[in-house]
Amino acid sequence: MNPAASGSYRRTHQQRANLKEMGQMPKVSRQSAANVADMGLAEDRGEELDGYAVTFVTIRQDADLAPMLKGLPDDRCQCPHWGYVFSGTLTWRYADREEVCEAGDAYYAPPGHTPSATTGSEFLQISPAGELRAVEAAVKKNMQAMQGA
Repeated sequence: MNPAASGSYRRTHQQRANLKEMGQMPKVSRQSAANVADMGLAEDRGEELDGYAVTFVTIRQDADLAPMLKGLPDDRCQCPHWGYVFSGTLTWRYADREEVCEAGDAYYAPPGHTPSATTGSEFLQISPAGELRAVEAAVKKNMQAMQGA
């Protein structure tokens, strides 16, 4: 559930090389995240770590991303996500079922979902960065189309 601009979690080659040279394990916290995307309804803070987008998400208003996923296969997010819910409720709708995650739940959301979240939800989400960029591109396009309407 990250409608930030495509590629927003990419570290430069030099930044990755510097970490490896110093023998440091890549890591990020909500406070240290270099990339912050404020979408009004939500705020994402994160970075890309070795091919995975690690994102701390805060939901300010109830949000259903289904309309933002139009144009993707089956109009659903095709990127898997792993995460942990700190507060609030996340709902994952699949063609054949609905899954709900609440505060304290760790989750794996396989491809083929439409996500929603309640006001005040805060969660950590980890996603393959390349797959997430394709979803972000569709979300950005749909957001622009809705704003132009």
